[in-house]
Amino acid sequence: MFSRIALTLASLATALAFVPVASGADDLPPIRIGIVYSYTGASLSAGPALDSSIAAWLAMHHQLVGGRKVEIIRRDDTGAAPDVATRQAQELVVSEHVDFLLGGLFTPSAIAVERVSTAAKIPFFIVNAATNGILANAPYTFRFGATIQQNTAPLAQWAAKQGYKSVFNLVSDYAPGIESDKVFGSAYAAGGGKVLGDLHVPVTANDFTAYVQRVKDAKPEVNFTFVVSGTPAIAFFKATKLAQFDAAGIKVLANAATVDDLDLPAMGDATLGVISCAQYSWTHKSRLNAAYLVAFHRAATSGVVNPDFMAESGFDIMSAIDRVVAGQRGPLDLDKTLAALRGMQLDSPRGPIQIDPNTRELIQNVYIRRVEKVNGILANVEFETIPHIPGDYP
Repeated sequence: MFSRIALTLASLATALAFVPVASGADDLPPIRIGIVYSYTGASLSAGPALDSSIAAWLAMHHQLVGGRKVEIIRRDDTGAAPDVATRQAQELVVSEHVDFLLGGLFTPSAIAVERVSTAAKIPFFIVNAATNGILANAPYTFRFGATIQQNTAPLAQWAAKQGYKSVFNLVSDYAPGIESDKVFGSAYAAGGGKVLGDLHVPVTANDFTAYVQRVKDAKPEVNFTFVVSGTPAIAFFKATKLAQFDAAGIKVLANAATVDDLDLPAMGDATLGVISCAQYSWTHKSRLNAAYLVAFHRAATSGVVNPDFMAESGFDIMSAIDRVVAGQRGPLDLDKTLAALRGMQLDSPRGPIQIDPNTRELIQNVYIRRVEKVNGILANVEFETIPHIPGDYP
């Protein structure tokens, strides 16, 4: 069971065959990082991918965080299950005495951990959960993914500029899906496009035949979709292939989670040509990303080929924690930690990022991407950069 597993520095070092450098870190207790994330449920590869990303960061930094040893303690939230996430986060704080919390694949679980973070005054770093506004009442929470607005409004604006005249939205019926429907529709209409309609489908839907037919019957030029990653997204693209969207002239624009790199192999060629917007793709061209990929591939567990945008967040969170710890050289002080985080600028495999000192969201580049084959592997390939997008864009 994941609920009792601790990934220590020593076990990671053995697995990756890296030797720690000498340091004064032995004079201080290890930094303890508690993860509340999904290792079971619909997104089976999410947890292993995040673990591989964190292991890659440690391998690139001599297995030390801010010059100190580190212990990574994992808990499985089992999916969008806030009661489970609350219990796991409380255990990490009370029994494991963690210095930092990390996780939040889904918004309900992220909000649950935020509440524990706020009560315990423990910094919490969100990996993914994208719903706008969820940091407002969580003063010790920082989001290292992207907001719905950051990735959705630029995609809608791009679509309008391409001259696409009409869209029909299909989204999962939960807060991020509903929000993306509104954001895309508003930004697209502002650019001169026409929204023909929208359709909200159950989060757990695994047969999209009837839903996709309703989209096709509306005869839009574009279908914008936000279907949750894993089994639902795979089922959606199976349905679009059967409905022959390509032959009907319907272009699919998708939320990044719907064309998650971890799921593309199972989705197959039905995803080719799908356009999305996100803060990261493993195909990103930079020296740091190339080094990150080498370390990630060495650390990756079975079934995880390349990092997705969610796993990459784990790498950046480790960089932020490293900076915080290195700047204190002793027992961690909450006020100093928060001061260091606000406005922090980091080099990232995704490009330059900065924590907005007012919102605690990231200011970052986002990229318009197209699903293509790269050396025979389906991948999201960036072809346009939209720089320095704040979390509350536009």
